[in-house]
Amino acid sequence: MPLDRAASREVPRDVPGDVPADQPGPAEAPARTDVYRPAHRLDVRRTLAPLRRGSGDPCWWTSPDGAVWQATATPDGPATRRLAVHRDGVHVAAWGPGAERAVAAVPDLLGARDDPSGFDASLHPVVRDAHRRLPGLRVPFAGDVLASLVPAVLEQRVVGIDARAAWRRLVTRHGERAPGPVPASLRVPPPWSVWAAMPVWEWRQAGVDHQRSSTVQRAAAVGRRLDETVTMPLPDARRRFLAVRGIGPWTVAETTARALGDADAVSVGDFHLAHLVGWALTGHRTDDDGMLALLEPWRGHRQRVVRLLEITQASQAPRFGPRSPRALPLR
Repeated sequence: MPLDRAASREVPRDVPGDVPADQPGPAEAPARTDVYRPAHRLDVRRTLAPLRRGSGDPCWWTSPDGAVWQATATPDGPATRRLAVHRDGVHVAAWGPGAERAVAAVPDLLGARDDPSGFDASLHPVVRDAHRRLPGLRVPFAGDVLASLVPAVLEQRVVGIDARAAWRRLVTRHGERAPGPVPASLRVPPPWSVWAAMPVWEWRQAGVDHQRSSTVQRAAAVGRRLDETVTMPLPDARRRFLAVRGIGPWTVAETTARALGDADAVSVGDFHLAHLVGWALTGHRTDDDGMLALLEPWRGHRQRVVRLLEITQASQAPRFGPRSPRALPLR
């Protein structure tokens, strides 16, 4: 089934200054190509949005023609994939040793595993209207635990802009250059072994305190075990993540919602999310318990409701403090 036209119009373009200064390399034939024709409406831009850590994420690039490029690690090696929306589907091209796996994973990446059956948007007018406006929103199954978990740990207790800056610096300095005709700044996230061995001064220069860096390194020490969660039932996967000291329910939800397609993930412990959900659904602020009570009618689809509210309500919601502390370089 062809993509809806709205999805074709909504592939993102970076604002001026987001495109890397260096230019793509010479044309190079992709190692693998395909066309993904989903059997459902699909908004590519908004489905992929949670996976990209800001416009400066070194693992992602939006080219001037509107195509989305992603550098990723696969069991076969690094790969770069290009996603371009056309009337007949999502045209996919990939380069690098992991190209075949990268192309094969595109349906999951774009929400093919996501099953919205049983989701009743009519239970609240705000959710109903958001769902009507965003019929192509899906929950992605990225399948890359490292690329979801490490940024989530970096985001613990600091403002998002600083966490994204830390991710950008560390991946740019330690990640492998992405294969294919891409800007030299596009990077594949470094493997678990690199995160485990990263020296203390690299963390400090990126503004990452000892608690967060230690958590990443403890996770990296059992990285292969964490990678196994992509084939596990979600309850078992959550328990495995929680077994790593420093990883709590918030980090687990942030990871499973992205890497494992968890349509029911709720980031408990996020002050601003609880208030957003409360304000959107009742007109009043609330706490975690209040948020969970409000989302309970949609159990099984709570992440879907959260995404709908974040997209449609966040810009209208009043700002609630306090803000998390800034993460400055540590001396």
